[in-house]
Amino acid sequence: MTDQPINLDRRRGMAAQKLTEIRRLLAEVEANEQALRDRQQELETQLLTAPATCWPEAAEKARYLLKLLAGAPIAQDPRRQQLIASVFSDFERLTRNGGGDGAKSEPAPASPPPSIS
Repeated sequence: MTDQPINLDRRRGMAAQKLTEIRRLLAEVEANEQALRDRQQELETQLLTAPATCWPEAAEKARYLLKLLAGAPIAQDPRRQQLIASVFSDFERLTRNGGGDGAKSEPAPASPPPSIS
């Protein structure tokens, strides 16, 4: 009897080793997806728990929702993608400028109007 574990992978054929590796990777991916879903649920619970206390916090909530929307099929339209990118840019600019009250905010850079198909 030996105290060292036996590596069963070396005793299997190449096809069996590949199947074993695929099963292991799939189990790891599924565990990671579940962990991500759990963390996302935790984040959403925190976002729902308390109202934003300032504009940057409200912008972070909106940014989260826009990222979810950006992954949906409805957001694949180029005009909607441009609109989402524009809103993110507005959030950045307004947050940098202290909340975007009229005296502090910079005008948005001019961009060409979206083409209508």
